[in-house]
Formats: sequence, structure tokens, C-alpha cells
Amino acid sequence: MNQKAALAGSVGSPPTEGVSAQTRTMLWVLLIVYIFNFLDRQIVNILADPIKNEMGLKDWHMGLITGLAFAFLYALLGIPFARYADRSSTNRVKLISFALAIWSGMTVLCGIAQNVGQLILARVGVGIGEAGCTPAAHSLIVDQVAPEKRSSAIAFYGLGVPIGSLLGLVAGGIVNDLYGWRVALMLVGAPGLLLAVLVMLLLRDPRSLQEPRAVSEAMEKSASKLSTKAALKEVFASRAFVYLFIAASVTAFLGYGKALWTISFFIRSHGLSTTEVGLSLAVALGLAGVFGTWLGGKAAEKFGPRDKRHILTLPAFGMAVAAPILFASYLIHDWRIAVALLVVPTILNAAYYGPAFACVQGLVRPEARAVAASVVLFGQNLIGLGFGPLLFGILSDLFQPYAGQESVRWVLYGAAWLGLIPAFFFWRASLRLTAELKSG
Repeated sequence: MNQKAALAGSVGSPPTEGVSAQTRTMLWVLLIVYIFNFLDRQIVNILADPIKNEMGLKDWHMGLITGLAFAFLYALLGIPFARYADRSSTNRVKLISFALAIWSGMTVLCGIAQNVGQLILARVGVGIGEAGCTPAAHSLIVDQVAPEKRSSAIAFYGLGVPIGSLLGLVAGGIVNDLYGWRVALMLVGAPGLLLAVLVMLLLRDPRSLQEPRAVSEAMEKSASKLSTKAALKEVFASRAFVYLFIAASVTAFLGYGKALWTISFFIRSHGLSTTEVGLSLAVALGLAGVFGTWLGGKAAEKFGPRDKRHILTLPAFGMAVAAPILFASYLIHDWRIAVALLVVPTILNAAYYGPAFACVQGLVRPEARAVAASVVLFGQNLIGLGFGPLLFGILSDLFQPYAGQESVRWVLYGAAWLGLIPAFFFWRASLRLTAELKSG
């Protein structure tokens, strides 16, 4: 796949033209699965304060529950699950179905947890289940979609991230106000058990056919030429990759931290209900995130061929511009203006996804691309999701004796300006692209 095709996939348009009805069904089913993946993962953000109040917890407890408890095993199991999904003997449809059943059941168990220990264990279970989804889904898509459409197909699957997060805000906020946080968790978890059965009925792994696709065999042979150790050595030999890894990890750290504590900020500092916060931020964070992801890919596709450095221009300068606007949104005391001010930074901060992962794919040989992507996801999940919400919560607790209910606002003040760190590293990575980015 050439560079332009890889970048085009980051735009995220649904690849429904020129593919079979069976493949379109697969893409839509996998998208729905991924929506449930992020719905079950992120709904606890809107429920954090109700859970904290009922169980008498501190902010750092909620950071642990929403972040590290989920992310630790999720991050560690990512590469092994990817390797397992690539084995010719693995039925990926069964793997996805089983993983979906596990994380959905564990989400239901979160709703009946009686203490913080049980809740943490249930969240660990959610993370273990979700770790088995994306590697197998990507592998299925690559096997059943033509090479020139694979990037857009994976981007279409990736729309589950903002859609699932948006639905989590809306559904969690409304159901919590009506019936409580426990019902909200059980309500979003239970349908996943039925969906797991439907996945088995609607999808079929092409490996179960008597004559597997030649492209699958070629990819498997190609992947076998390079060991994981050798691939990792090649990946980290790229200076541009190292800069991208740091930038993406810090972006995720700030993004996941703000995703949780911005909700608590509007509840505590602005006095909004979970329904009001869910509906308001669904527009600012959900729809703006979808548009920002599309915009980043479109800008890279348009300007990247002229100068490779411009693939990362929007992420670098966009995050720098977003920092003072974010600070203003946390500073303002009118919640409507504060929400409105979040829209532009959300768009700018979401623009990195397509360009960054397109560059990651182009910085190494094809045999090392899966490992390269897994390394970036490892950093985003362990550093970002694992420690972002937790560290934000610890800082909020430390500030509470001085700031009271405004402690979260203080934390977000600092988080806004820390966005300059990934902006710097995206810029540094852009300077290396002309020398390091491969054409194939």
C-alpha cells in the first residue's frame, strides 16, 4: 500500500462501495461490536461521582477504577492477542464473540458490585475481555477487504470510539438520573451478551473455508520472517517513531484523564446533573471528536504529498492552539460558554489519530507494522488510560484541602497547558518524516 492510500484510510469514510454484501455485513457488525466496546469501557466516566458518593470513595479510587484497573491487563494482553489472532488455526469470529461475552458480563457484574474491591475486579475483567476484540477484528478486515480499501475499512471500524463514548455519556447520564448507576451498567452490559450470539450467527471466519484467501497466506508467511524481538528493534530504531510514541502516549494520558474529570468538573463546579452533563458533552466531545478525526486524515491526505512534514502539521499546531482555549473553558464560570469552548480543542486534539497511525505504518517494513501499531496502542492504553485518570484523581485529592470542590478545576488548569508536550513531539516527529517515511 502506498503512502497516499494509507493516509486516505485515516479519513474514515465507510467503505461500502465495491465490496460484497457479506463484507459490508461484516464491517457493520464489527462496528457495532466496537461501539459496545467503548460504550462499556467509557460509561463509568459519567457514573464516577454517583459511584464515589454511594461507596464513600476518594477521587484516586475512581481514577483507579476507570483507568488502571481496566488498562493494565488490557495493555499487556494486546500483543499476545494480536499474535494469537494471526495464527492460521484461530477462528477470529469465535474469539471476538467470546471476548464480547466476557466484557459484557463483567460490565453487568460492575453494576452489582458491593464494594470497591469487587468493582475493581469486575473492571479488570472488562479489560481482559476487550483486549481480545480489536486485534482479531483488524485481522478479519484485512483478510476480507481488498488492499486498496483496507485502511478506510479499519477507519470505519474505528468510528466505534467516538460513537461508543458519545452513547456512554448520553445513556449513562439519563439512566443514572432515572434509576441509578447500577442499572445503567447492567443495561449497557446485558445486550452485549445477545450480540455475542449474533456475531457467531452473522459472521464467518474465511479461515474455515477449504481454500483460504491467498492474501492471508502471503501475510502470514511475511509476518513469520520477522520475530517480535527483531520487529521491536526495528521499530525503536526510528527516531520519528519514538517521537510519535511519546506524543501519542501523552495525548492519551491527557485525553483519558480529561474525559473522566471534565465530567466531574461540570457536576461539582457548575452543579449540573449527570443527564445535563451527558447530553452537553456528547455534542462537544462526541460529535467534535468524529469531525476532528476526519479533519486530521483529510488534511494529511491533502498536504502530505506536497511535503511529508505536513502530515503532522495539524496535530502539532492544533494541540498548541487548543491549550489556551482549553484553559479558558475551565476558567469560565458560565457552563454553557465552557461547553462551547470545548468544541474547538476537541476537534484539534482528535486530529492526530489518522496522521499518527498512518505514519507509524509507513516508518517500518510491512512485516513490522502490526508490532509497531501494537506498541503505540500499548503506550496509549497503559500510560494514557491506565495512569491518566488515576494521576488526575490523586492530584485532585491533594488539592482538595486548599481548593475544596474546585480541586478538579485546578487539575484541569494544568492539564490544558500540558497539551503543549505532545504538540512539541508531533512537531519533532514531522521533521524526521522526509528522511524516514517509506514509500511502500
